[in-house]
Amino acid sequence: MTDQEVGVLAIGAGPANLALAVAIEESGSDELTRGTLLLEQSPDIKWQRDLLMPWARSQVSFLKDLVTLRNPRSRFSFLNFLHDQNRLDEFVNLATFNPFRWELSDYLQWVAANLEKVRIRYSVRAETIEPTRDADGLISGWTVRLTGGDTIRCRDLVIGGGRDPHVPEVFADLPKDRIVHSAQYNSRIAQVPKDRKIRPVVIGGAQSAAEMFMALHQNLPLSEPTIVIRSIGFQSYQTSKFVNELFYPSFVDDFYNSPAEVRAQILDEMRLTNYAGLAPPFLEEIYLMLYQQKRLGPRRSTVRAMTEVVGARMAGDEVVLNLRDRKTGKVEPLHCDLVLLGTGYDAGMPRLARALAEKAGLSEISVSRFHRVEMGEAAWGGLYLQGVNEETHGIADSLISVLAHRSHDILGDLLARRAVPTKLRSA
Repeated sequence: MTDQEVGVLAIGAGPANLALAVAIEESGSDELTRGTLLLEQSPDIKWQRDLLMPWARSQVSFLKDLVTLRNPRSRFSFLNFLHDQNRLDEFVNLATFNPFRWELSDYLQWVAANLEKVRIRYSVRAETIEPTRDADGLISGWTVRLTGGDTIRCRDLVIGGGRDPHVPEVFADLPKDRIVHSAQYNSRIAQVPKDRKIRPVVIGGAQSAAEMFMALHQNLPLSEPTIVIRSIGFQSYQTSKFVNELFYPSFVDDFYNSPAEVRAQILDEMRLTNYAGLAPPFLEEIYLMLYQQKRLGPRRSTVRAMTEVVGARMAGDEVVLNLRDRKTGKVEPLHCDLVLLGTGYDAGMPRLARALAEKAGLSEISVSRFHRVEMGEAAWGGLYLQGVNEETHGIADSLISVLAHRSHDILGDLLARRAVPTKLRSA
């Protein structure tokens, strides 16, 4: 067991914390750079590990990588990754701004491997996190104990693990081995024998649900997938260039400074830009698959739109879903073997953030423009939250669109706070 002290400790080595790590490494602050450590629970870095389908594409331009919009000359750009891997000509020949998801995943691992000063520790998990207080009771830092007994103490803690998966209450009584959230898809489906004829049912109508629905046809070739969609059917993402301006990093200031009721209205009106739709090319692929099945057979797939699940139970070895047709109000059972949830993530703050706020003595979580939890200016230790601040920073906060600029904002705050001498911190 070891006891280590660092300046900045980032939990999770996904895109958000990697972007911050690069910004810190390029900052010119040797003290901050060498004093930063990222913790990653997996043995490597993969983007959306359990939805890493070979055909899945990013819906965001590769120019919105970890660095380009902050520093176009950075050696950590996606284009430099392609050049370094002798893949630039082939990628340019694709004539697309939207790489395959696995390409971006490879890019993230390449970035991690090319950090020279910021360190990443793999295959470790934080078991407990506690605030450290000074003689006046103010938070001076954080103590993190890892599974296995090691301890890491830091001044600033950055949480970049994302939101908690959303499992609707109606499925609460089903056994865990009969439910697969999209965050677990590849891992769990790999455990199902391919020669087994099963009846999987996907719940949801957005991108992750549709990707699982499509993937089932390949991953379980004897399956007969059904997808249940509460809305009128699959819908396309809103891709208007006018609406896309709301994903500009500069819009974060406008959003943050707007009244709460205006922010809520904007988030509601922007749902079809991210949460409630599919990428248009992928929408076309699904339609063509269903059309071919209808005309050529076999009819493996079923899409049940305007339908909601009102009950779920086990009956022997079967899962029985009670489905209500929203057009007629009629309720009928659907017998299946496995339920796959494309139901997204909880909108509120994740459990870890709420637990840390409670330990810090906060009754609610208020986040500054620089993504730091407000704990009073006298608090020496900081807590930064990445990717969970949509309510105050806009819908792009959970996406890769603003990673480069957000890392710049957090870096600026880290440097500004370090410029304040210890004796003046309560001034």
